[in-house]
Amino acid sequence: MLAENDGPVIVRTRAELAETLPVTEALTAVVMTMGALHDGHRVLIDAARDRVSPGPVTVTIFVNPLQFGPGEDFERYPRSFEADVTVCRDEGVDVVFAPDVDEMYAGGQPEVTVDPGPLGAELDGAARPGHFAGVLTVVAKLLNMTVPSFAIFGEKDYQQLVLVRRMVRDLDMAQRIVGVPTVREPDGLALSSRNRYLRATERQVALSLSRALFAGAEAAPKGPDAVLAAGRQVLEQAPALDVDYFVLRDPELRTAPQTGEARLLVAGRVGGTRLIDNVPLTLG
Repeated sequence: MLAENDGPVIVRTRAELAETLPVTEALTAVVMTMGALHDGHRVLIDAARDRVSPGPVTVTIFVNPLQFGPGEDFERYPRSFEADVTVCRDEGVDVVFAPDVDEMYAGGQPEVTVDPGPLGAELDGAARPGHFAGVLTVVAKLLNMTVPSFAIFGEKDYQQLVLVRRMVRDLDMAQRIVGVPTVREPDGLALSSRNRYLRATERQVALSLSRALFAGAEAAPKGPDAVLAAGRQVLEQAPALDVDYFVLRDPELRTAPQTGEARLLVAGRVGGTRLIDNVPLTLG
C-alpha cells in the first residue's frame, strides 16, 4: 500500500517491493539510478510522471557492482541516500527501491547475464570491458522486479539507451523505453554524478567535451568530415584531456550516414574522472 502525502515508500527487498507496488490498471514508470541524484534525475522523474500520472512512479537506487571494472570507482562512487530521498520526496516519487548487493544478487555473482552483442564491445564497451553486460543484467532484473509500463533513461548515456532498447526489442520484453534529452549545466557541461569529482581547473578542461560536440553540430550542414574536423580542433586545444573516442554514428550507433539524422559522441578522462557526452545532429 502506498503512503499518501508522506513522501515515497522506501523498500529494500524484492518481497517488500512486491507488497508495495499496487496492482493497478494505471500506467506505471520506473527511473533507474545509482543515486547521487541531481537536476538531471529530476527531469527524468518529471518525464516519468508526465507519462503515467496519476499512476505510480518508482525510483531505484542501486550502485551496481557488475558494471564496474577493476580499478574503476565503485568504492568511491558518490552515495548520498538521505539527500536522494529528499529529491524523490520533492518530485512526488511514490516508491524508492534501494536494495543492497546481497538482495540484488542473492546467489552471488550471477552465472547468467545479458550479452550486449557487438555494440557492447565498442565505444564505452571498448574502454570498459564487461560494462554493458553488467548494465543490461541489472536493468533486466529491475524491469522484472518493478514491472513498469515505461522505463525512463537519459540520453547522456546514449550507448546504454540504445542497448537497453535493443534488449527489450530482441527479448520481447513488454516495457516501453523512453529517452530524455541530456540536461546541462549553464556552461554546457552535461550533468553527471561524477562531476562532483572535478576540481575547478579540471572542470574547465571537461568543458572541452561539450564544446567539441557543439562545434561539430554547428558544422553538420557541411557533412560528416566537417563535423569531425570542427570537434577535433576543439579537443586538440585541451592537452590535459585524455580523449577515449570522438565519433559520429547513426542514431542506432551504426556507421554514420552522409546526410540525415546522426549522433556525435565523445568520452574522455580529466584527471581521475572519466566523462561521456553526446549530441544529436542532422547532416547535410
